[in-house]
Amino acid sequence: MKVRQNLYIDSDLSDALDGLVIRRGGNKSRIVNEALRDWLARRASKQVDDLLKVRLDRISREVAAGRRDMEVVLEALALFVRYQLTVTAPLPEADAAALATGNQRFERFIAQLGRQIAGGKRTLDTQNVTEAQP
Repeated sequence: MKVRQNLYIDSDLSDALDGLVIRRGGNKSRIVNEALRDWLARRASKQVDDLLKVRLDRISREVAAGRRDMEVVLEALALFVRYQLTVTAPLPEADAAALATGNQRFERFIAQLGRQIAGGKRTLDTQNVTEAQP
C-alpha cells in the first residue's frame, strides 16, 4: 500500500532528483523510496553497531584479563618447575622402588588433574583446597 506524502525539499535536491529521473528513466517516488529505505537501514545498523561496540569492548577487556591470568599461571608453573628441578636430587637408576613411587605419584597427579578439569573445580578456590590434596 502506498501513502501519499506532501514534502518540501530544497531546490538543489529537487534539481538533482530531476536529473536522476532523466538518467535512470524511473520516477521520483521510486528514487525517493529507495534513498529513504537505504538511509533508514544505515541508521538502524548504526544503532546496532553502537550496541555491539559496548559489548565487544567488554568482551575485549575480559579476554585481556584472561590472558593476563594465564600468563601469571604459566609463569608460576615455570618458576615452580625450575625450583623443584633445582632442589630435588636425581634418583639413582638402580632405585626401582623410588622410580615406581614417582611414577605412581605422577599418575595420581594426572588423574586428579583430569577430575578437577572435568568437574570444573579450581584448586585455588578456598572451598576446593582440602579436596585437591591427595
